[in-house]
Amino acid sequence: MGTVIDSHFLALTAIVTVGYQFFFFVITALLRFDKVTDFAGSTNFVILAILTLVVKGSWHFRQVVLSMLVIMWGLRLGVFLLMRILQWGEDRRFDQMRENLGKLAVFWIFQAVWVWTVSLPVTVVNASDRKPSLKAQDVIGWIMWSIGIFVEATSDQQKLAFKNSPENRGKWCNAGLWKYSRHPNYFGEIFLWWGIFVAATPGLKNAEWLVILGPIFLTMLLLFISGLPLLEESADKKYANVPAYWNYKRTTSPLILLPPALYGKLPSWFKTTFLFEFPLYNRSLPQENWNRSEKGTNARKIS
Repeated sequence: MGTVIDSHFLALTAIVTVGYQFFFFVITALLRFDKVTDFAGSTNFVILAILTLVVKGSWHFRQVVLSMLVIMWGLRLGVFLLMRILQWGEDRRFDQMRENLGKLAVFWIFQAVWVWTVSLPVTVVNASDRKPSLKAQDVIGWIMWSIGIFVEATSDQQKLAFKNSPENRGKWCNAGLWKYSRHPNYFGEIFLWWGIFVAATPGLKNAEWLVILGPIFLTMLLLFISGLPLLEESADKKYANVPAYWNYKRTTSPLILLPPALYGKLPSWFKTTFLFEFPLYNRSLPQENWNRSEKGTNARKIS
């Protein structure tokens, strides 16, 4: 099949994404119904993968495999998030947006940008006429995706089960993979999308390498904007007076899965430089109490 609007399907996917997100924005704005928000984002990835694969019509193994990886991820996450919000009720992120159309519109615009940008590696590969043979990057990328989706799906289910247990009411999740990372689901999502990028690289040439902006955008988004900072701030405010929570934060990696016994002994500069333990993740904790607990931990290390 031929070219649609542009040879890399950038305009096509942008138009479809804006239209799809606008449709759900209208539903949310008119009906005050925000339970489909995450479903709209996740399934948008599925639509773009299928659309670009079918429109191009080359059906090269790399295009098919990468599209299938995105479809499986998008459907799994979309259904999970939809079932969770239907079970839990309203999405608290929209408490201050439901009566403010401007803020609500900004959120949906940002979601459209997120979908389009993160999808870039698959979009460009599916639009390509190049068909290089199987490379090591393909296998490495597929392995990264497999690890990432396993970690994301497992941690999602573990936290859901933890929250649904009456005996855990009012507690933070530190079960399963959450014992080794404060946000293992985000680690899985970031890792699998970097895997998709790696698997896409054999088919990239010249300016097409700019699709690396996809996983970079996702990583920056989760690390500094809508992911870790918001959840860390919420948990810090909720458990600020619980010393056991401070210990959990000190000994548990914010993203990469590591044994607490190891992470707790690492120096602060190493955590910040290599393991994403940024100061903004502690800005909501009482600084005096946090510093005191840090000194106590250091004293125990020395003794």
